[in-house]
Amino acid sequence: MEQQTQKVMFSSKSNEWETPSDFFNKLSKRLNLKFTLDPCCTEENHKCKKYYTIWDDGLSRSWKDETVFVNPPYGDIGKWVKKAHDESVENGAVVAMLIPARTDTKYWHDYIMKAASRIYFVKGRLKFKNGENDSNSAPFPSVVVLFGGWKYGPGPMVQTLERA
Repeated sequence: MEQQTQKVMFSSKSNEWETPSDFFNKLSKRLNLKFTLDPCCTEENHKCKKYYTIWDDGLSRSWKDETVFVNPPYGDIGKWVKKAHDESVENGAVVAMLIPARTDTKYWHDYIMKAASRIYFVKGRLKFKNGENDSNSAPFPSVVVLFGGWKYGPGPMVQTLERA
């Protein structure tokens, strides 16, 4: 990966990457979900009518009975995965998370493998936007993790998903 891409993708200035709209729309259609809440976005890149910015602190708010789309700040993924799990179990939320496919992490094993209903590995690399930057291909594979909704069995159903 080129150094400029590394610098942009892993800098503290680039914590809020915009989900590609075509991917979001395709995901909504594929999952047959109408998302009602985007709890970690900006004023400019929110995907739902109801949304929380960093100033609203989506981690401290209730997601009760919402259908939630989460593309979390990558520095705090574990906190967001735990929140998604807890909201689905305790408050009936259905939560779809777009995160890096980091299957070696503690949060992956503690929450995703134990409680997710579905896992969709995304084919190829998504291109994210961040403010003034056009777009950059992610330097990691992505996955959509679904909490709540349908339960497949003792573990999550695993499938692939086209980028768009």
